[in-house]
Amino acid sequence: MTAGVLSIDDERRIRLINSSAMALLRPGDAPVGKLLSEVAPELDAVLGGETREDIVQLTSGGEARTLAVKITRDEAGQVLTFDDITQQLLDQRRAAWSDVARRIAHEIKNPLTPIQLAAERLQRRYGKKIESDDGTFAKLTDTIVRQVGDLRRMVDEFSSFARMPKPIFREESVIDIARQTLFLHEVAKPEIRFKLEAPAMLPPLVCDRRQLGQALTNLVKNAVEAVEAVETREEGEQGEIEMTIRSAADAQLLVEISDNGIGLPAERERIVEPYMTTRARGTGLGLAIVKKIVEEHFGTMAFADRPGGGTVVTLCFDTKTLERLAGTGGRKRMSRG
Repeated sequence: MTAGVLSIDDERRIRLINSSAMALLRPGDAPVGKLLSEVAPELDAVLGGETREDIVQLTSGGEARTLAVKITRDEAGQVLTFDDITQQLLDQRRAAWSDVARRIAHEIKNPLTPIQLAAERLQRRYGKKIESDDGTFAKLTDTIVRQVGDLRRMVDEFSSFARMPKPIFREESVIDIARQTLFLHEVAKPEIRFKLEAPAMLPPLVCDRRQLGQALTNLVKNAVEAVEAVETREEGEQGEIEMTIRSAADAQLLVEISDNGIGLPAERERIVEPYMTTRARGTGLGLAIVKKIVEEHFGTMAFADRPGGGTVVTLCFDTKTLERLAGTGGRKRMSRG
């Protein structure tokens, strides 16, 4: 059974637990004979009431999970049956946010162009006629144009998230994509040390070059912001961002981006959700877009603390699966093959 099943007696001691429940709860040693409150206090808390179904959030193995729990009674106690609906809820949220993003992009984009054109025309027509020693008119119109530009970039992010095209898979040099990503940031941020570690001879990766480049750019941009958020450093210490590309077992390709920035937030399991951001001016779509791109490439993304402080983001791609997609537009064509 894929569902977790757990039987308890009248004292709420565990009598029976199946392998799926062990995998979901990760209690360590076999918990038979232990009190349910010691193994899974979140499940124990739903007992004793009138409810026979509930949604429970718990943390097992450092990972937050949402379980749909059903409670039935037998002659010797109670039986709890539960399914992990974490990914199902995330998929539902992502679909809902995609619709919200599409609507926001449409509603905001329409008035942006006339606002920008009006401000620029004011600058051209009256900029030299208005007498102002402090340049207030020019500053205000420049502010309008600049803020419209910021809004337009935000709208582009909304559109990217809501209407991301299906990837076009071709053989590409992932090292070249990584070099271009780091070069753009090296030029803009010379005070940060960027480093690329990769084997000299790495086979090409079947991917959508533009989308993978966008994903790496978003991750490096996040790393730059995390490095810049560190208020004080020891003398001689420099902000560092390193990208490592390496092959792993079972035809896996790993891309790791590490930084010595401020580290992961407390709600780390939610940082890939749309509109979840810890930054004052962030849209919260950067990592959501990365996750979407990685999933379209049949990959996974994981976050970890960097030893000594900072964050490590690891992307894992199955090169054998991607090889079968070469020259196609993604999942739909693969499923026909």
